[in-house]
Amino acid sequence: MDEDEIRVPVFLITGFLESGKTTFLNGTLRQDYFQMDDTTLLINCEEGECEYDEKDLKKYRTEFVQVGDQEEFTTEYLRKLDKKYRPGRVLLEYNPLWGVSRFEQMELPEGWGILQEIVTVDTSTFQVYMNNMKSLFVDMTRNAELVIFNRADPENQPLANFRRSIKVTNPACQVMFEDKDGTITDIFEDTVPYDLDADPITIDDVDFGIFFVDMRDNPERYRGKQVRFKGRVLKSRHEDAKFFVPGRQAMTCCAEDTQFIGYICESAFAPKLKTGNWVEVTADVDWKYEDAYGEEGPVLIARSIKAAQAPDVDMVYFT
Repeated sequence: MDEDEIRVPVFLITGFLESGKTTFLNGTLRQDYFQMDDTTLLINCEEGECEYDEKDLKKYRTEFVQVGDQEEFTTEYLRKLDKKYRPGRVLLEYNPLWGVSRFEQMELPEGWGILQEIVTVDTSTFQVYMNNMKSLFVDMTRNAELVIFNRADPENQPLANFRRSIKVTNPACQVMFEDKDGTITDIFEDTVPYDLDADPITIDDVDFGIFFVDMRDNPERYRGKQVRFKGRVLKSRHEDAKFFVPGRQAMTCCAEDTQFIGYICESAFAPKLKTGNWVEVTADVDWKYEDAYGEEGPVLIARSIKAAQAPDVDMVYFT
């Protein structure tokens, strides 16, 4: 169902037990931007340490329903809730053990539609769950718009690796980290999710968008260094040109708005390349004027070009 056809937006909030789902929803319901005149239906499919104060929820025109049995959670049951409460929106605190994909495929009451999927993660237990319940975690995050890691400790946890685990599954997903006080922390601060001191600097597929933007904005980090990344070949109209552009398709704002991004790479081997093929490029970074840019910009001087397999996800995102 398209967003403009949704009469009752459903916000799906999921995460393993004690990951902070209830805390997140309790805080969200109290925000000014989340207030509305219609009734909000809050459906809770899992009991944790944090609870809802039903009297307090009334202040925010929120009706609370507890569902403890997966067999009870059916299309007919949701239709009864729709008829009883006539909600303007639904907040669903969902038990991931019931299968997020199962709910995504479930027939919902007329006019209901999933508008947003959010996953909460207890950073301290993330690796344990990934090691032992990876399929469930992938099921949760595959279509999520936002994953919130709470209780994050940048000094003692490999947060960049945790982010990468999510982005490999869902490159378009926004990943946020909050410390134990609930303050959003920038895990990269003034750096990036790859090692700028490595030789060469190796860019993972999921980080190409960040690399593209950062090299343009911070040339001093890259000039004179080697980089290695994977890209699709875009050649000049002149078949004998000694340069090409290894790059990716990037989503700038929506699925209908994409463009090819990449930087010029000089190589005597360029005439032998085929447009559209995937290659792994290792190159030195220079900074000079190029007619194609109309100004100075990054220019790659190829050291090696190897055939490569296409990444699991072709599209590039900038988060």
